Amino acid sequence: MSSQELHATTPRAAARGAVTPPEEHRRRRLQIALGVIVACQLMVIIDATIVNIALARIQSGLHFSASSLAWVQSAYSLAFGGLLLLGGRAGDAFGRLRLFIGGLALFTLASLAAGLAPTAGALVAARAVQGVGAALAAPASLALLATTFTDGPERQRALGVFSMIAGLGLTLGLVLGGLLTTASWRWVFVINVPVGIAVIALARPFLTETPRHPARFDIAGAIVSTAGMTSLVYGFLRAASDGWSDGLTVVTLAAGVVLLLGFLRIEARAEQPIMPLRLFAERLRAGAFTNMLLMSAAMGSFFFFLSIFLQKVLDLSPLRAGLAFLPMALVQFGGARTAPKLVARFGPKTVTAVGTASALVSAVWLTRLDGASSYPGGVVGPLILLGLGIGLAFMPLNMVILAGLPPRDTGSASGLLQCLQQIGLAVGIAVLTTVYGTSLRASADHPDADLTPQAQLHHELAHGIATSFFVLVAFVAVAFVVAVLVFKNRRPTAAGA
Repeated sequence: MSSQELHATTPRAAARGAVTPPEEHRRRRLQIALGVIVACQLMVIIDATIVNIALARIQSGLHFSASSLAWVQSAYSLAFGGLLLLGGRAGDAFGRLRLFIGGLALFTLASLAAGLAPTAGALVAARAVQGVGAALAAPASLALLATTFTDGPERQRALGVFSMIAGLGLTLGLVLGGLLTTASWRWVFVINVPVGIAVIALARPFLTETPRHPARFDIAGAIVSTAGMTSLVYGFLRAASDGWSDGLTVVTLAAGVVLLLGFLRIEARAEQPIMPLRLFAERLRAGAFTNMLLMSAAMGSFFFFLSIFLQKVLDLSPLRAGLAFLPMALVQFGGARTAPKLVARFGPKTVTAVGTASALVSAVWLTRLDGASSYPGGVVGPLILLGLGIGLAFMPLNMVILAGLPPRDTGSASGLLQCLQQIGLAVGIAVLTTVYGTSLRASADHPDADLTPQAQLHHELAHGIATSFFVLVAFVAVAFVVAVLVFKNRRPTAAGA
């Protein structure tokens, strides 16, 4: 034995935690693999919010009407959320790495097409294709994380990073959108191209293909669920402009409910459903799914309406409006980094309850916004509290949903998890828009004669936004109750075990 080998095996070397070259190589490969997975997740999550601050420039550049502009956001969210469950099932059937690379390639090409779009119709079509690519890649990314990191502590750390990116991505999208829009709105899409190429190049060398599970695709379930959610969201948005008594509003809302009930019936009878109902057999996991939907609804509507407040009431430029979310991003980053240690010490129930309580205080504070509110006095505090709440709440939810699942269900569970995030974003904005629109109509019918036209506009917008945030309070309050009454400080068992 050489002196170097003898030194490596001495108690002193062992006490220093010496790492052998093979172990160091394995750790480096895992770090790169995690970087590839979270980079993909960051891209698809950021695209849900990065266009918010760029919409005004997009409208003038491609001559969108006020009503058709919403499709720039809706086309992506509906395609992404509507096909996520099918994307998760496809990963189980064809191999998750194959779906990860294929979906990311489609997403990258569509991003380039969106950045070069010459017309409004071309941009909307490219956004829809982006959503399809994201629906294929996103569930595969989380499933690959679960199969790549098999050791308990390593998986928990990886989930912590993944959850941090998933939650932070929505906030970073607003900040990045403000920065890129200053140069050109097209950069909010083109930025995906070099990142996508790099991730695709690294995926196959550092990620391992998963076994295939023979499957029959639940096409009926995918179509009915997507149609149901689209109908429901459209009904809420129409109620905002035409009122609850409008005939088409009532019909589309009723159709959405009927279609979603039909979807549950299809899933109960399907041989291989895209959303196995056994995923909800564990009470703790069902509670985590519920809170993922509620917190996503709260977060999406918060970003949407606070962006309007910053630009329309406080008159901030796109760059300053994007940077205004930076305090939230920093606190959210710190909370997400701390969450894995807190979960290990106190359990998922305690951490989730504290996170939702912080978000609840933020939501209540936001209901006090008015035309005289300032950024330091009325916005920074809620931003910090919500950032802390999101940073703490999302990691335990991801951990609880994936813990104890058999391999055949990890793809479906990850697809459902991210589907609920996208559905929450769409439904949250739609419901708050209904309240917002009703408030604006009421304010316009009773103007204040003592206010200038500009001050009156600021008053109406601020009052409408503050009123809509009462719905935000309701979303987070229910999430807090679920965290307190349903969650336990333990991991769930395998579904059906």
